[in-house]
Amino acid sequence: MLVVPNTGEVIALSYLVNKYGTTENLVYGLFTNNITPAETDTLATYTEAAGGGYASIALTGANWTVTGGAPSAAAYAQQTWNFSGALTGNATIYGYFAKRATSGDLVLAETFTPFTPAASGDQIKLTPQITAD
Repeated sequence: MLVVPNTGEVIALSYLVNKYGTTENLVYGLFTNNITPAETDTLATYTEAAGGGYASIALTGANWTVTGGAPSAAAYAQQTWNFSGALTGNATIYGYFAKRATSGDLVLAETFTPFTPAASGDQIKLTPQITAD
């Protein structure tokens, strides 16, 4: 289940009313602590993957496709994390999060079936989509 924490709700409402007049791209990352996302989470709640060729992925705002309907959705092309070997620290990935590129505010998080990259060529693929109804 995708969770939009309180900080993400504030961001969405602020954009809706153009409170700040600025936008930020989203950066998607993978987390290695075995937790269930909650509305009270902050970015500090998540332990980002490290080592094994891992790097977070920045998504360009103009490349999102936003479609109205029931539900309305914002979709992005499939993204791939390519690993060169095992991670350092926590070796298993439990899910992903998205944060704002400049401020670092947590926007959303979701768990998936845990995956432990071990060899060069291991991959995680994700097609980002956010729906609202």
